[in-house]
Amino acid sequence: MKPKEIFQKIDDYRWKIPKSFKAGMLTDALLYASEDMLPQIVSDNAYLQMINVAFMPGIAGNSLAMPDINLGYGFPIGGVAAFDPAKGGVISPGGVGYDINCGIRLLRTDLELKEIKDKISDIVDRLAAEVPSGVGKGGVIELSKTDMDKVMVQGSKWAVSHGFGEENDILQTESEGSLPGADPSLVSQHAKDRGTDQAGTLGSGNHFLEVQVVEEVYDEKTANQFGLLKGQITIMVHSGSRGLGHQVCADYIKVMNRAVQKYNIHLPDRQLCCAPINSPEGKDYYAAMAGAANFAWCNRQILTHWTREVFSKTMRSSPGKPGISLVYDVAHNIAKMENGLCVHRKGATRAFPGQPVLIPGDMGRYSYVLVGTERAMEETWGSVCHGAGRRMSRAQAMRSVTLKQLMDELEAKGVIVRSASRKGLIEEAPEAYKDVREVVDVVHNAGLARKVCRMKPLGVVKG
Repeated sequence: MKPKEIFQKIDDYRWKIPKSFKAGMLTDALLYASEDMLPQIVSDNAYLQMINVAFMPGIAGNSLAMPDINLGYGFPIGGVAAFDPAKGGVISPGGVGYDINCGIRLLRTDLELKEIKDKISDIVDRLAAEVPSGVGKGGVIELSKTDMDKVMVQGSKWAVSHGFGEENDILQTESEGSLPGADPSLVSQHAKDRGTDQAGTLGSGNHFLEVQVVEEVYDEKTANQFGLLKGQITIMVHSGSRGLGHQVCADYIKVMNRAVQKYNIHLPDRQLCCAPINSPEGKDYYAAMAGAANFAWCNRQILTHWTREVFSKTMRSSPGKPGISLVYDVAHNIAKMENGLCVHRKGATRAFPGQPVLIPGDMGRYSYVLVGTERAMEETWGSVCHGAGRRMSRAQAMRSVTLKQLMDELEAKGVIVRSASRKGLIEEAPEAYKDVREVVDVVHNAGLARKVCRMKPLGVVKG
């Protein structure tokens, strides 16, 4: 089908699939995108997943999708949906994803580009050497059974209490780095075993550490409130719950497949398997998911500590340098109780009014800081996009880009890159992603978040 046969135009940045489009839809599906983005969204069938979510019991408001939408497991990546427990609303692992609380944090430094221009290569080399990354890669921390349970309850607070960070880091993290209601007893031993040595590790796929410079400031007042200035060095940390979160999702998909039968829930896609939020299965998944989310916050907190140590070693010739503070940390893949509803964000970012909104791009272009608005609260449960969004599958990227092409391209842009995997690096080539500028322009022009500043990559460590 052609886009205009599927979507009804509301305005330049909002497109609706009415619930009359397919029998069984309980609500409309609403997409935030430019018209130029529609053919790609239709070609990879991500719009079908928007429609499928609209079938789910107890959905509140619309089935939503952000401009970085692409095909995911059950929910589209870039999908947002809220469910009302009072109306039989459900919770679904497919609405959170396998990498529970994959998220992003932004660190600001008191360094300017001129101070580290000649040291970027050293910094990237040290980060690559001292921060464990790669598929299944373990780190230097091995959690005891007791500490693992504490991490899943305390999140970032466990890390800070063990010397991996500062108290202010907790205050600048979504939910203060600890989602309430976690119950480690509901996480399988296999899941815990997979995470035992993975606290403080980067992982693989699209996870990264990126050294950046603030290249453009759009809103000086808000940028100043966030402690950001043009020419300043910043660092982004992108990682999640590693093997632990993946196993929690896999374990509870099995539980939810049985729950669908038990509660007589009819779905157009079995990947949307779910249970009522207030059912035993729903409560158990939420408690296990919260534990994995807290592990992810602890992981990013320890990664922040390793990053600070690397900068301190590299900049030791500059007394007092560098001061590195957390601007904010925000989750991408999570389900949270907000205003009485269970809000699923799958490859989407919370964007509450006045809150920093962190939108990473690809390693060859740029990333953004925005600020949330009241309109996002009214329309999208306080949510926006989480990044650029893929336009090629990983397999397509491998067929389309050679390592030499990629390295030549990044070198020409002045970006130093290190990766634990040749294959992983090619899969994350800039060509595999949408242009994040176009994605950000949609949410900015739709009034869901306002642009504050843009950062350019200088050096990247990929998992």
